[in-house]
Amino acid sequence: MSTCIVESTTVDSSDGVKLKTRIFKPKEDDEIKDKLVIVLVHPYSILGGCQALLRGIAVSLAEKGYRAVTFDMRGAGRSSGRASLTGFAEIKDVITVCRWVSDNLSTDRILLVGSSAGAPIAGSAVDEIKEVVGYASLGYPFGLTASILFGRHHKTILQSPKPKLFVMGTRDGFTSVKQLQNKLRSAAGRVETYLIEGAGHFQMEGPAYDAKMANLIITFVESLQDN
Repeated sequence: MSTCIVESTTVDSSDGVKLKTRIFKPKEDDEIKDKLVIVLVHPYSILGGCQALLRGIAVSLAEKGYRAVTFDMRGAGRSSGRASLTGFAEIKDVITVCRWVSDNLSTDRILLVGSSAGAPIAGSAVDEIKEVVGYASLGYPFGLTASILFGRHHKTILQSPKPKLFVMGTRDGFTSVKQLQNKLRSAAGRVETYLIEGAGHFQMEGPAYDAKMANLIITFVESLQDN
């Protein structure tokens, strides 16, 4: 049984798309450890990605004292609109939800977290939102095949001066460890990587890894407080 509160709302984007959004938070306000809010961006909508895939991580974050927000991007889950093939329309959704979080959850600090294809989409939004103080990627698809769809997103996050964390399984079918390391060589600012030995791409997205992902995100958040 969850020991956190989950609230649902609908956030309207500037082009009229209605984004179904959930806020996860500790049961008591005095249990909130940090004003920072963690916004999670789900995997590829075209392949069935939706905010429900991130519920386990969001619950774990809330149970550990952090507010987390998930949402269905356009055309996914219960949101309106149509999903795009390359994820560029969805950047607007990430910006919209982050601005709503800033306005409604009394925060000027957001950590943006992207899972799988949500990672390049979130990465392209990072420098568009002044409240975003850091970025975490869970299984960024840097590999050659995935780059056909998402390659135009790479440059934006790699050039961002904001602190970045890249989490990946060593058996990720979309990106090899070498490909990840080669990409990050050119990255600006503070860059951290965390490799999960033996984990595949979709395996790492599964519920067995939710608590691990939440702990890695929290460790990164706590390191940002020291800056």
